Amino acid sequence: MIMYISLIGGLVILILAGDLLVRGSISIAERVGIPKIVIGLTIVSFGTSAPELMVSLKSAFHGNDGIAVGNVVGSNITNVLLVLGIPSFIRATSCSDRGTGGSAIFMVFVTVIFAYFLLQGRLEHFHGFILLSLLGCFLAWTVYETRTQKKAGLCSGCDADEMVEGVPKHLGVALVFTIIGMIGLPLGGFLTVLGGEQIARAWHVSEAAIGITVIALGTSLPELATTLVAAMRNHSAIALGNVIGSNIFNILAIMGLTTAIIPLNVHPQIMSFDVWVMLGTALLIIPTALFCFKIGKKTGLAFVISYFAFVGLVLAPGT
Repeated sequence: MIMYISLIGGLVILILAGDLLVRGSISIAERVGIPKIVIGLTIVSFGTSAPELMVSLKSAFHGNDGIAVGNVVGSNITNVLLVLGIPSFIRATSCSDRGTGGSAIFMVFVTVIFAYFLLQGRLEHFHGFILLSLLGCFLAWTVYETRTQKKAGLCSGCDADEMVEGVPKHLGVALVFTIIGMIGLPLGGFLTVLGGEQIARAWHVSEAAIGITVIALGTSLPELATTLVAAMRNHSAIALGNVIGSNIFNILAIMGLTTAIIPLNVHPQIMSFDVWVMLGTALLIIPTALFCFKIGKKTGLAFVISYFAFVGLVLAPGT
């Protein structure tokens, strides 16, 4: 029972701490004059991926390589199949924002590169530096594109205050939010990894399997919540962009930063099966992003069923 409390409690702390850190950081960044476009592309993106980052870092330092790598691979799979699948029951997801297609192609590109690195069996320091370099290129390109759209009056939802609600107006509150977030993230990461490691032993499955399924699902909850709200507000393009951006950030920032600090071994299960599922799900976004193919209820249901089938295969005995 304690291991489940540790896992669930850790995930809850991660999500709440990440949210507080984002809101506090946005308020402070605005006060020191950082452009809202940059805030939206960095702090907001970091916020929804903060749980994955903390779990991967904690896992790496604790020697739980399976959880560190599996968490990112599983989160990217979850983002496509579940985070895009469930909101389609509320409203069909389609494209409308300029630049979504280019971002989707870049997401597939970095997914292919990441998959190639994974198939080497070990992620080294230089892999991390390559991923971080690509992150810098992506952020620079996105800032340029966003500024261009804003000048042309084509950008909706570019500002941080349009993407995140409840940003504190008072500096004292912002500092408290930021401090609580900075304390809560490592605490939540420690509890999540500890619970995941114990559950893997109790269920007699690999740590990679727990990272890819249970922990990945938990750390993807911020993306799911954001996408559900976007669907209810008829902002389907934001939902799609959120998933694309999160998947890019998971690979380039989280795996880039983690492996730049400490090399990671890749579990054989990830190399033989999960990496191919990750590649396949990345390609599923292309029809919507490039050709405006709508993800309606039937497609969404197929996504959700595919997700649970994937989880069943990963957790099946003998895998």
